Amino acid sequence: MRRARLCFSLVLSLAAAWSCAGAAEVADVAIPHSPEAVRRGAEVIANVCMACHNLKYVKYGNLAQLGFSKKELDTLRSGKSPKKALLAAMSPDMLRDSFGKLPPDLSLMAHAREGGPAYIYALLTGFYQKPDGSVDNHAFPGIKMPDVLNYSGATDAAQRAPLQKQAKDAAAFLDWAADPHAAERHHLGYYVMAYLVVLTILLYLTKHRIWTRLGRET
Repeated sequence: MRRARLCFSLVLSLAAAWSCAGAAEVADVAIPHSPEAVRRGAEVIANVCMACHNLKYVKYGNLAQLGFSKKELDTLRSGKSPKKALLAAMSPDMLRDSFGKLPPDLSLMAHAREGGPAYIYALLTGFYQKPDGSVDNHAFPGIKMPDVLNYSGATDAAQRAPLQKQAKDAAAFLDWAADPHAAERHHLGYYVMAYLVVLTILLYLTKHRIWTRLGRET
């Protein structure tokens, strides 16, 4: 219960903090959710985003659910225990010195921002170069986060295509990270529904048998 309250508070705080940005409307982009896309997204997040961002509600052991091989998991963990959370490579002090504040935790970000995974994609592909040579973001004007995919440096569709794919994969992983046990719940739901159907049939047959017997006695 305490963890649930903490998660809910974090979602509200992130939503409130980010809602003040003059964000552009998020396009309805199809984000792939195949196991392959989520695994690729995990690698993007681990190799690019986790230099600065934490995913403190996701543990390295959770990544085994995505179908990584033992060798791939060992590479992602870099010697860290499976029970350890995914934490930023930079220390909090270094992050404060670089950005003035700690970057937000990404564990629940895909569900904390309106637009969900599509917003993550819009943010990563929203960087552009202004006439003065500086870089800004259409989805989050004035953002301090650097253009981690170097999207603003892509000058044509051929250069943007692989970066857009990385952004979609990252969004897919963060959508999974916000609720790692969703697939288990959905799978369990089929058994629950089947149980309820069988129970309903048995109760109906029992009721029918009882009332039939009472009818004969009267």
